[in-house]
Amino acid sequence: MGILTQRQILERIKSGSIKIEPSLDQFQLQAHAIDLRLGYTFLIPKQWHMTPRGREAISFDYMNPKEDVQNFEVIELEKGQMFELLPGEHVLASTLETITWPDDVMSVLYPRSSTNRRGLSVDLTGIIDTGYSGQLIIPIRNNTTTQSIAIYPGERFCQVTFEELSEPSKKEKGTYHQKDIIDGFMVQNKYKEEVQLIKHGEIEKIKQNFKIDIN
Repeated sequence: MGILTQRQILERIKSGSIKIEPSLDQFQLQAHAIDLRLGYTFLIPKQWHMTPRGREAISFDYMNPKEDVQNFEVIELEKGQMFELLPGEHVLASTLETITWPDDVMSVLYPRSSTNRRGLSVDLTGIIDTGYSGQLIIPIRNNTTTQSIAIYPGERFCQVTFEELSEPSKKEKGTYHQKDIIDGFMVQNKYKEEVQLIKHGEIEKIKQNFKIDIN
């Protein structure tokens, strides 16, 4: 249908169709978007660990997300603390806000231009599906080679637009619900079979077992 304006966003929030906690302040509301603030949780990829074989490099395997969570150092900042991003460093961060979207609105998460101008890379991070509930995960990279860059929980860091669908999505309720940034790594029950088939190279079985019924 189109991108929601400031007035339409506020109407949705007032009706409870869109839920954002903690509630928005005047700085966050834009003409046709809202700014989201940086949260207190940061995940720093570990480079190595000790095994029976000795010191081994850690590689990321998305197909084993429970294992991969252990391969991050989780930093929880306190009130008034900042996070210094080292040159070339890549981390994951959470939004301060927990959001809940209705079944007829999707969103796109964008970087704020002021964030990118500081030498940080916060790429267009993708679609927020209808029915999603939880914090959002923000990938952040310091693109400089010589300077550390301080970022602060609570600063406006990215922005989200809202696009109204022509009809409500039929996506299963609760498919995208998560508690926090760590929960975002967990493979939901619905997708565990897909993951196992991918790991064993059984792509044909995915196509056979999960055909789309268009009748």
